[in-house]
Amino acid sequence: MKFRLFFALSLAPALSLFAQQTPQQIAEAEVPSLLAIYKDIHTHPELSTREERTSALLAKELRAAGCEVTENVGKYEKADQKCYGVVGVMKNGDGPVVLVRTDLDALPVQEETGLPYASRVTATSDDGKEVHVMHACGHDAHVSMIIGVARSLAKLKDQWYGTIVFVGQPAEEIGTGARALLKDGLYSRWPKPNYALGFHDNAQMQIGHIGVTEGYTYANVDSVDITVHGVGGHGAYPHKTKDPIVLAAEMINQWQTIASRENNPIDPIVITVGSIHGGTKHNIIPDEVKMQLTVRTYKADVREKVLAAIERIARGCAAATGLPSDKMPTVTVLRDQFTPATYNNPELTKRLVGVWKKTLGDQNVEASDPTMGGEDFSEYSLLPEHSIPAVDFHVGAVDPEKIAESKKPGAAPLPSLHSSKFAPIPEPTIRTGIVAMTAAVLDLMKK
Repeated sequence: MKFRLFFALSLAPALSLFAQQTPQQIAEAEVPSLLAIYKDIHTHPELSTREERTSALLAKELRAAGCEVTENVGKYEKADQKCYGVVGVMKNGDGPVVLVRTDLDALPVQEETGLPYASRVTATSDDGKEVHVMHACGHDAHVSMIIGVARSLAKLKDQWYGTIVFVGQPAEEIGTGARALLKDGLYSRWPKPNYALGFHDNAQMQIGHIGVTEGYTYANVDSVDITVHGVGGHGAYPHKTKDPIVLAAEMINQWQTIASRENNPIDPIVITVGSIHGGTKHNIIPDEVKMQLTVRTYKADVREKVLAAIERIARGCAAATGLPSDKMPTVTVLRDQFTPATYNNPELTKRLVGVWKKTLGDQNVEASDPTMGGEDFSEYSLLPEHSIPAVDFHVGAVDPEKIAESKKPGAAPLPSLHSSKFAPIPEPTIRTGIVAMTAAVLDLMKK
């Protein structure tokens, strides 16, 4: 009897190891309920700064997973504007602190996916217009994933130690949400993370795959307003005017020489004029033209150089027409709308790539190309110092057969993020995101 008891006790640790659930097994079990959550969020999207219902749902699910949850976190520039940030803390003894972030908001897009759970929501935008609302960027999938990650890590506490800070961030689409949370003491009211992790579904990558970029992965995003002044008059007598439309056209062409002739070709920049307005009638030369630019860069010094060159060229073009100093163009960089570049810490990226290849298989982990898109996840690494190692990775969301079809000659391209027709395949997308993020956290916090 004593021998049997000793033998049983000696086997107990080994048997408990065999009984341990894997992230894949937990994700598989959680996916059915998460699909219901995903479809609910997709059907009820909310615009940036209006994420009341979505944040309440996330808060409820994080509490159910065992987190200490605080709602309505965040301070916007407008003091009277409510912020719907969510912070959920899961503690498991002393150890590293890891931040895991999802975004919450949807877009002013009319959905054309034809899905049975498609959004039919409309809302009033900040400028008073009635707009359709859609999760055209996959934030509904992100929320479902982070709930799955919280549930998984709650069941795997024997494999990690430390503190996980789950962040539900509003207003990602307008680039102000992360800044609002940090302004409200995200890194002082709650533990400051040793690592920050984020994910985003990818409209060009196949399901079951993840992708990651080492180093810069998203760009600095600057918004610039420009007013071109002139001297208006009759369209039949242009010689008696200073035409701001012609002047604006000259500026637009000259700005492109910043990339082609002033900048090091290996440091990417993009200067796009997204809006230009001037004049009221065929035969009237207006007094001014207004333009709105988006400017994309990676490096801080390149950013400052490009912004300075935009203003220098604008003023130079105006001076060349003979305009007086009081008619020089007005160039305003909207500093409060700036989104810094997202930089994936190289050492951390290499470490997690090894984890993901072991967890998902070598063939399912891709080296993604950097993009000139923007993402305010960058704020969590405290740019420009990159003092907190951070990684933001992609989760494939597309049927591989559709990807192959789109590459055939004459085929239509795949719907992109922000498209009215974008619809991730929810089940494999959510499952892969849960497994990849859970594996990453376990490695950073392993016992």
